Amino acid sequence: MKQSLTIAVLLFFSATSIAQSKKYKSIALFNTQSAMPFGKLAGMFTENLHPGIEAGLGVNFSIKKKHDYFWELKASYFFHRFVQHGIPVYANIGYRYKFNGRFSASAEIGGGYMHSVPATAKLKLNENGEYASNKGMGRMQAIATVGFGTGYIINTRVAKPVRLFIIYQQRVQIPFVKSYVPLLPYNSFMIGISKPISAKPGNHK
Repeated sequence: MKQSLTIAVLLFFSATSIAQSKKYKSIALFNTQSAMPFGKLAGMFTENLHPGIEAGLGVNFSIKKKHDYFWELKASYFFHRFVQHGIPVYANIGYRYKFNGRFSASAEIGGGYMHSVPATAKLKLNENGEYASNKGMGRMQAIATVGFGTGYIINTRVAKPVRLFIIYQQRVQIPFVKSYVPLLPYNSFMIGISKPISAKPGNHK
């Protein structure tokens, strides 16, 4: 898992070295629900809230009139009540289609590392016959992601235009509990903004 994370980070920074002017940063809030892939959408707004926040750095390594290809490195935190605190760090590669100067649609796929910390007490019987905390520092996990989104540029006339985006992401956590739940799938609804790091118009997410 550590090797996967190292490779993802190296690929990202290799991509960002192509052109500093194509880099951008992003931040998003999201709600996540454990369900089979594409198994939750309405439930994102009607069921228990499992909140999260995500920050990212990206680079458009290929920019055409209608098409962009991009790399992203993202880090996030979310809380799943009674289950876990999750800290994913992962890399994406994606494609964006630009309908016009403001609207776009995107698809992305990625993977990386997630640190899982139990959200409830975890006890173990010690040598004295007493129950003691066995929560520890959490567990190392691997994750795979796929996402689909839309974007809207709020003001195209400024040097660093802000883009509002929405992403519906599927994530699989591996292995959650090897003995009975080896894969834990999540559906996440994200809403956020991104902004170019450079001052050149047009080089934004």
